[in-house]
Amino acid sequence: MPNIKSAAKRVKTSEKRRVLNKYYRGRFRNLVKALNKALEANEIEKVKELYPKAVSAIDKAAQHGTIHKRQAARRKSRLALKVNKVLNS
Repeated sequence: MPNIKSAAKRVKTSEKRRVLNKYYRGRFRNLVKALNKALEANEIEKVKELYPKAVSAIDKAAQHGTIHKRQAARRKSRLALKVNKVLNS
């Protein structure tokens, strides 16, 4: 347990951030996993439904600082390539 007041506050704030980061990271990872599963199964309707949700979740994670904005762009780009490959074939 910290002895200094600022260190005690830091413990509290870092715990709050950890919980929020875990929420945003988990949310986009779950949506991306579901999207990848739909892509593998060639479920086009489900892909069309999940893709915007996954992109939105990635953007929200980047907006809140859970992931870096360039990582978000890279992930969205790779998803778009996969989705377009399935939808255009």
